[in-house]
Amino acid sequence: MSETIEKTQRAIAAPSRLHYWLGAIALVYLLLVAVGAIGAGFQAVAGERAIDLFAFATNPFAGLIVGMLATALIQSSSTVTSIIVGLVAGGLPVSLAVPMIMGSNIGTTITNTLVSLGHIREKEEFQRAFAAATIHDFFNFIAVAIFLPLEIFTHFFEKMARILGGFLVGEIAMDAEKFNLIAAVTSPVEGILAAIANSFPDPFNGIILIIFGIVAIFLAIFYLGKLLKELLVGKAKEMLEGAIGSGALKGIFSGMLVTIFVQSSSTTTSLIVPLAGTGFLTLEQVYPFTLGANIGTCITATIAATAVTTNQLPALEIALVHLLYNAIGVILIYGLPFLRNIPLFGAKMLAKVACQQKIWAFVYIFSAFFLLPGFCLGVTLWMES
Repeated sequence: MSETIEKTQRAIAAPSRLHYWLGAIALVYLLLVAVGAIGAGFQAVAGERAIDLFAFATNPFAGLIVGMLATALIQSSSTVTSIIVGLVAGGLPVSLAVPMIMGSNIGTTITNTLVSLGHIREKEEFQRAFAAATIHDFFNFIAVAIFLPLEIFTHFFEKMARILGGFLVGEIAMDAEKFNLIAAVTSPVEGILAAIANSFPDPFNGIILIIFGIVAIFLAIFYLGKLLKELLVGKAKEMLEGAIGSGALKGIFSGMLVTIFVQSSSTTTSLIVPLAGTGFLTLEQVYPFTLGANIGTCITATIAATAVTTNQLPALEIALVHLLYNAIGVILIYGLPFLRNIPLFGAKMLAKVACQQKIWAFVYIFSAFFLLPGFCLGVTLWMES
């Protein structure tokens, strides 16, 4: 009798749970479109000027800052690294391009930090989400602090990539665009939004897209959090934790695979932030998944490099630098406990401060990604002149 009642309850609950899942899928889609709209808006407002920044990369420190600023403005490390591959193929020295790649790793983390602001109305959720987003920042800052001096004095990554690239030149070229599934799914809606925005003059078209993206993120995160609390119980939660949260290696591998699949570390890390905010994944579980995304994002530049027909070895070399830099960074920093814990501590402390006084979250985003890099670039250029 009890089994019959239980089966009946499950049968009644199934349609409503299906309704929840469809709602969650729709909200994830809205989140992806919102992230894309913000990127398109930044490109419309500052895209050409962001690309012009590459002309200022006259030394390794300037290259680092240029890569960071360009990625923060264009909102796509994949786009920036593909541009860098093209610049190297056109004659830019690899030694100047390597710091740009390092900078782009930092600049790309602004997207998931913006997504974490969707939890800002709920104090505890915001603290978890902001920590999950900024742990990516801290890891990349530490990687630069360790590897940029090493690269300047020894050209470690450049030499390793040159040796490896020598074995790979001549492979069949591939079209990177064919692999971008997320772009194919979201581009129709993004095209409609862009067409509506383009009825306004520059730069208001870009500003409208940015505003839409920010509002959509807040709405998507707010309602997605409510749905996840209903859905991620029992078996669903166990499956999620099994794919991401049960061991560092599995988390890294999962983050890498998802990012290769969607061709965007920003998308991958942005999708994991709401799960951390709602408490279904801990910061310690999100951390390795994020590092896997760092490695997975390198596929775009590598594919772009295989499509280069002139000066192919340097182009492939800089793409391999990106892969080696991220892979070795994960092995070294996450592999050594005293280094591994620094991003965890930094993200938790920053999130605690931002949670107590939310203005500090906005101060951090503006200062870390725009004000401080811009100031450093100005000082570097002034010292050179």
